[in-house]
Amino acid sequence: MPRIRPTRTEAIVLRQRSLGEADRICVLFSPTRGRIEAVAKGVRKPLSKMSGHVEPLSRGQFGLAPGRSLDIITDAQTLDSWPELHDDVVRMTEALALSELVDRSTDIDVAAGPLYQLLRHSFDALAVTPSPKAIRWWFTLRFLDQQGYRPELSACVRCRSEVGPEGNGYAAGEGGVVCQRCYESGIGQRLSSPVFRLLRYMRRSSCEATAQVRVDADASAELERHLRSSLEQTLDSRLRSRSFAEDLARAETIGRSAALAATAKEREE
Repeated sequence: MPRIRPTRTEAIVLRQRSLGEADRICVLFSPTRGRIEAVAKGVRKPLSKMSGHVEPLSRGQFGLAPGRSLDIITDAQTLDSWPELHDDVVRMTEALALSELVDRSTDIDVAAGPLYQLLRHSFDALAVTPSPKAIRWWFTLRFLDQQGYRPELSACVRCRSEVGPEGNGYAAGEGGVVCQRCYESGIGQRLSSPVFRLLRYMRRSSCEATAQVRVDADASAELERHLRSSLEQTLDSRLRSRSFAEDLARAETIGRSAALAATAKEREE
């Protein structure tokens, strides 16, 4: 058998896990090779020069050599570290959600240039946006498009009639919006007019423009439900990082309540 030569590729580090006492398995996402699982040897040692270049949520240039079962990372050079994603728990949570979507929807050694560029652009936007959640919404719509599950937003997915601005429903299992008549017959979940308009706006707008839109708490919760339903239809399971985000939101609420209670007690004393 001819020996496979070492290769080089640009890639985003999606995640990593420990291997043995000193190594890590890094899951890379490359535009030319798709998802790659490769071993970074010795990176858990205190004096490792490579450890800082294989951190999750970073982009780098990687040298890869064939191993027995996994590639071996021979060298790595950081191109983008996106420190803002690591220094802010909200931005990090949204970035991890995007990473998980990519990780669970791509195959090993299958080129994925458009999705790679979408992820890179979204990380760039997450690093500076005032609304990290909106970037995830925008990414999700385009991710669904690229995976072949583009939600229908122009006509009823059941009867193909034109949909009006109000009274519609959203049926993820059917593939998108349903008209008022089909919704009232028991198909789908309620799709409010503001969320319907927002979905259509995100479909035709940039992530930067989407991040400027003000969305109240009710509309945000509704949009989350619809997008999550579509993702679960696509991936056929719940997403771990979004569960983490939900836990984080509950923890923040509890923390705020505890802080308010402590302040009230201090005033009483």
